Amino acid sequence: MIGVGEFFSGVLKGDFLIKTDSFKNWKVIFVILGMSIVMITCAHKTDEKVIKIASLNKQIRALKAEYIDSATKVTHLKMESTIKEKVESQGLETSKEPPVKIVVKIPK
Repeated sequence: MIGVGEFFSGVLKGDFLIKTDSFKNWKVIFVILGMSIVMITCAHKTDEKVIKIASLNKQIRALKAEYIDSATKVTHLKMESTIKEKVESQGLETSKEPPVKIVVKIPK
């Protein structure tokens, strides 16, 4: 059995990579290296998606604000008082009589 000092000395010298049975060690190193690359790639893809989601959420908030602003303007334009102001310049006035509902019955 080797001591702790000898173990660290062997690791620092690279004995585990050059001995006769080092092929197993190389396989493990390449597997760990491959898994590390896959993990880093997945982390970067996840970060890109998080950034894209944040950007899309910002756009959604802007579009919702624009929608509310447009809906407020349309509601204001549909108000009777606004319409009265617009048509007074053309000489139109509100009717003194209420509207009459015309019902047409179609025979079957």
